[in-house]
Amino acid sequence: MPGFPIVDSHVHLYDPTWLRYSWLKRLPRLDRRFDLADLDRARGPVQIDKIVFAEVCVDPGLHLAEAAWVQRLADQDPRLCGMIAHAPIEKGAAVEEDLVRLAENRILRGVRRLMEIEVDQSFVLEPRFIEGLEVLPRFGLGFDICVKHWGLVFAIELARRCPEVGFVLDHIGKPGIRHGLKEPWWSQIQELARLPNVVCKVSGVITEADHARWTKEQVRPYIEHAIECFGFDRVLYGSDWTVAELTHRYPEWVALLDEVLAGCSESELRRFWRDNAIRCYRLDEG
Repeated sequence: MPGFPIVDSHVHLYDPTWLRYSWLKRLPRLDRRFDLADLDRARGPVQIDKIVFAEVCVDPGLHLAEAAWVQRLADQDPRLCGMIAHAPIEKGAAVEEDLVRLAENRILRGVRRLMEIEVDQSFVLEPRFIEGLEVLPRFGLGFDICVKHWGLVFAIELARRCPEVGFVLDHIGKPGIRHGLKEPWWSQIQELARLPNVVCKVSGVITEADHARWTKEQVRPYIEHAIECFGFDRVLYGSDWTVAELTHRYPEWVALLDEVLAGCSESELRRFWRDNAIRCYRLDEG
């Protein structure tokens, strides 16, 4: 385990008795309230001193209520100091109204509009979506890209077209580990890493393997490749908890990454486990 407290840059918290999350009905194991007390039970011996909430695909029209609920949790626990909220970027310039409301929550640090749930992920290249993204720098916000491996081509073009926007690639682009696929993900990660406005979140990797029969040997090459492409200045740790509960316990993921990072310098380890997330999501701000 890391010899210092870490920063978890990707945690899902939710309460289905308060807000609606239709997708949870397909996953009864996750269909209940999960809060910071649950995270503390799940993390075991892992010490976490800063947490970033990632939006949880709340039902349409409830994203402002979700952000307000998370802010209330943060008011009770200073570890929760960053939020990636949902924003309907496809509204174009009109998304500014949503961003003004979201910015009322002091821990807002970025936004996300899920790409992976759309059949045609090319929608992010439409003019109105680009127009919406271009509003983000005025609010000091970045954009988290959550995309399956077959949509990486659109993520690459999106980052090219919006050089003033800071992008975070969630879950190393969700490679096809379950089917042993490397290309075109392998090459596209290299291509994406060449763009200076993109960083990579090493999170949610095991869930792309076979949920019942995954092995360290299957997932390790994908993790190593992502870190090699982006380098230690542009990778950050995330757990993807609670979704990670579908395949592994929290300490298992940390232990696996510990093995991958064996032999790294103290500086590299600190950048990966905490410093890059603090910088990327401005977690030292009040």
